[in-house]
Amino acid sequence: MGRRTPVIDSAAFEIRLARDAADLVASQRLRYRVFVEELGGGGETVDHQNRLESDRLDSIYDHLLLVDPARAEGEHVVGAYRLLPSDRLERAGQFYCDSEYDLSPLVGTGRKLLELGRSCVDPDYRGGAAMLLLWNALADYVLAHDIEILFGVASFHGTDAEKLKAPLSWLHHHHLAPAHMRPRARPEAFQPMDLVPEAALDRRAALAEMPNLIKAYLRLGGFVGEGAFIDYPFNTTDVLLLMDTKAMSDKHRSFYTRRFEGRA
Repeated sequence: MGRRTPVIDSAAFEIRLARDAADLVASQRLRYRVFVEELGGGGETVDHQNRLESDRLDSIYDHLLLVDPARAEGEHVVGAYRLLPSDRLERAGQFYCDSEYDLSPLVGTGRKLLELGRSCVDPDYRGGAAMLLLWNALADYVLAHDIEILFGVASFHGTDAEKLKAPLSWLHHHHLAPAHMRPRARPEAFQPMDLVPEAALDRRAALAEMPNLIKAYLRLGGFVGEGAFIDYPFNTTDVLLLMDTKAMSDKHRSFYTRRFEGRA
């Protein structure tokens, strides 16, 4: 028997920022289930004894949560995003992505930034409207904080770039961010993405191998930074995604709206 995908009635779920320690711990427990138990991640952010994935930045970030009130306390968070607006950067000391990408071109734009990270949905809630409900709340957050550019790393499972050469090459040839704002992967784990000549790429095959989250950002007009970053502790190959909210076309906005209204 496969997992049951609940029919998500938006009226029966809460979408809000974490408001206390219990919410934060439940979010960290969800991250452990997804990033460690499901995807095989590890490293210093993992607490196996308490089944938590956390780091020192958690107390500074906002945590956008999809909550199922019907679930037991501690397991009530079924979707999460971690958010850091750039006006909180001095307090944090760095963006999480700073450890993987040189963000100076992006920060140098002087525009209001929002870093997105640790995006995850409980396996039992995938395939429905969970991610779209989170995105709808994220849109409200962006408007409330006057955000101009969203960015964050998104991951391919595994660290063998040869197996990912088609989607990585497609991103490099078709979705590089403008040069003046383009972050570049840190040299210690830099992985070139131009692994297949553009003329040799099969669009359908490349997109079929791409995670749904990355494809969703691309549909909204997203870009990627230069190079991928191999995150061996987390068993992922990361790309940096950027989205300029001011440049998002009416076509992309209407696509997002239709997708949400059609699924909620």
